[in-house]
Amino acid sequence: MNVLTLVVGVICLVIGALAAYFYANSASNAKVTEANRQVQDAQSRAERITSDAEREAEAAKKAALVEAREEILQLRKESEVEERRRKGELQNLENRIMQREESLEHRNDALDRKEHQLSSLQSSLDRRKNEIDDLYSRQMSELERISVLTQAQAKDELLDRVRAETIRDEAQILRESEQRVRAQADKTAREIVSTAIQRCAADQAGEITVTSVHIPSDDLKGRIIGREGRNIRTFEQVSGVSLVIDDTPETVILSSFDPVRREIARVALENLIADGRIHPARIEEMYKKAETLVNERVREAGEQAAFDCGIHDLHPELIKTLGALRYRTSFGQNVLQHSIQVATLCGVMASELGVNAAPAKRAGLLHDLGKAIDHEVEGPHAVIGADLCRRYGERPDIVHAVEAHHADVEPNSVLDVLVQAADAISAARPGARRESAESHHLRREKLEEISNAHDGVERTYAMQAGRELHVMVQPEKISDAQATVLAHDIAKQIEDEMEYPGQVRVVVIRESRAIDVAK
Repeated sequence: MNVLTLVVGVICLVIGALAAYFYANSASNAKVTEANRQVQDAQSRAERITSDAEREAEAAKKAALVEAREEILQLRKESEVEERRRKGELQNLENRIMQREESLEHRNDALDRKEHQLSSLQSSLDRRKNEIDDLYSRQMSELERISVLTQAQAKDELLDRVRAETIRDEAQILRESEQRVRAQADKTAREIVSTAIQRCAADQAGEITVTSVHIPSDDLKGRIIGREGRNIRTFEQVSGVSLVIDDTPETVILSSFDPVRREIARVALENLIADGRIHPARIEEMYKKAETLVNERVREAGEQAAFDCGIHDLHPELIKTLGALRYRTSFGQNVLQHSIQVATLCGVMASELGVNAAPAKRAGLLHDLGKAIDHEVEGPHAVIGADLCRRYGERPDIVHAVEAHHADVEPNSVLDVLVQAADAISAARPGARRESAESHHLRREKLEEISNAHDGVERTYAMQAGRELHVMVQPEKISDAQATVLAHDIAKQIEDEMEYPGQVRVVVIRESRAIDVAK
């Protein structure tokens, strides 16, 4: 239809154009007639063209219709194929759903059967439980009747028996553990300690602080006292040391808590006696000279101790304080010599253990530094020494080792333990320390008091100067297993509550005798 309309429009335009042309240029009737004829011819051609166009349009229309029908048929076939495919999928899905429903129904039936079976089993179990409870009650009643014990009494008896067996097992485990640990640790420790002691062969003669001064004759006592006591008052005021003059022949006693000050007073007094001129002015002059001399000796002693230990960067104040230990004793043992020994032992044991020996020797040398001023500052000498080291720039590990060598703080490094061990070795060597009879007696009494406080102990004997404790126990109260535990408990309590040089061996003795008489 579009082609036909287009053709008709073109023909009309051509006819109009021709008509206008002929109208405008008609000069005569002939031309008009010719024009009409031409117009008619044009109309005839236009009609033929129109008819041809209509036929062509009709043919095109028919072709389009045929093509459209074929396309429609193709689309219909495709839609039918798609429909059949979808119907197949829906059918398969429906079949699966049906199968699932059948499976669920079978499972529900099985679950119902199992639930019924479980209900039956639960009922049977409840009946059996009730029967067992009844049987248990009858058995308990029968057992109580036969054993003449209630359930609570039987439980207590069983617990006592189990407790006794547990104590025996504990003692056995404790004994085996101690033997195993000692077998392994003692061998290594013995080798290290023996090596350290052999390499530190030092004299162990105990020293006692000199507190008495020998005078040529008792006549000098009056001169020392002076007219109306002015000489002795001047001496005591200048030196700060008490001068005791009694009936002891040819002896004058010096008394002071400060060992350095007492040494200065001793040197000054000996110089005065040697000079023979004893008066207040001479006393002051001699004391100043003695003070200079002793302070120089203190400094030299500190430097020599540091040099002997291979330590060359100590603060001058620490060297001075260290040298003051030359005139300080502990249980008769010179503290400066003890410190040098501890430093040497620390270095040897550190080398044996593969640890850096330099800080170990440094901590060992400084560990008793607080004893030089413990008469001036309150507190344990370990804490005082640690404060001194901290004040003069020592490293934190050295300070902690000094503070921990008597367990004033908890040891937390190998260095701390090395200083503790070396300190104990130096103090426990034969002849290293002495103590007064009073302190020795008090320590023995304390050992016996700790032991006698335990239940089942019959008698206690502190032997070998308080280094061994024999504990006699009552055999009917203490078993062999309990004796092992008792020895361990007593040793632990002694460690916690007492201070002593070396070690204390605890021996628990359990003796039972069976006696009969043949008639």
